[in-house]
Amino acid sequence: MIDAPLAFSPEVAAARAAGRPLVALESTIISHGFPYPRNLALARAVEAEVRAAGAVPATVAVIGGRIRIGLTEAETRALAETPDVAKLSRADLAQCLVTGRTGATTVAATMICARLAGIAVFATGGIGGVHRGAETSFDISADLQELAQTPVTVVSAGAKAILDLPKTLEVLETLGVPVIAVGQDAFPAFWSRDSGLPAPLRMDSPEGIAAAHVMRARLGLPGGQLVANPIPAADEIPAADLAPVIARAQAEAEAQGIAAKRVTPFLLSRIAELTGGRSVEANTALVLNNARLAAAIAREISRA
Repeated sequence: MIDAPLAFSPEVAAARAAGRPLVALESTIISHGFPYPRNLALARAVEAEVRAAGAVPATVAVIGGRIRIGLTEAETRALAETPDVAKLSRADLAQCLVTGRTGATTVAATMICARLAGIAVFATGGIGGVHRGAETSFDISADLQELAQTPVTVVSAGAKAILDLPKTLEVLETLGVPVIAVGQDAFPAFWSRDSGLPAPLRMDSPEGIAAAHVMRARLGLPGGQLVANPIPAADEIPAADLAPVIARAQAEAEAQGIAAKRVTPFLLSRIAELTGGRSVEANTALVLNNARLAAAIAREISRA
């Protein structure tokens, strides 16, 4: 069997040797989520939040035929400045490695790489899911299947609000993925604290979420946990305010024939324009909030 081509940054390597808690971070937020230089500033801010909360950040990307677990300052800057970075999921991770391309990892790919590196917790913004109109397009994110098979606890602000959230929750239930809302009974919807849908599960502390992660491993259950951490109240955009904006962006995407991997970036960009940048500010706040919670969960798991 060929060992996975992992390369650890000096900071992550030292943390592994010392047994310190680690939090995986995706890199598509750098390459595809925000324009330069905002993407670089956010990447630094998220890593700083993880460190301040007592864990070590491990941003994941594919560079030079290796899976980088933790990026140096130079690597982060290069990823932020490079315009043609591949967006990697389960299907294209291996191909990117063998061809030597640079690739940024989505939720699914980051989960795979975190598992290979022995990292139990991953912080992101919002997961992908079932797209609106999936009954005819069959557009369903690989993130859902990854949650069902890869044992990583994923801290998000729920699923992206541009998705069909009821269908996303139904698929997660079918796949046996625990969906845990933090501190409330409602399932959050990315920019909004309340999607109008009940969360399947509720837990109120990092200790409880960490204990559930450990118990799943003891039971031999496959897959991870989806932790739905609501955006701070001061930063949210209510779902009622967003509904017409999302509908307009969706209609424009359909009219322009936007499909497949281009859908989510188009919608997020258009929603940012239509909200006058308010969605971008909310996105930043929820990512930092998720990083703090992920670090707390990782600390608890490391003590188990």
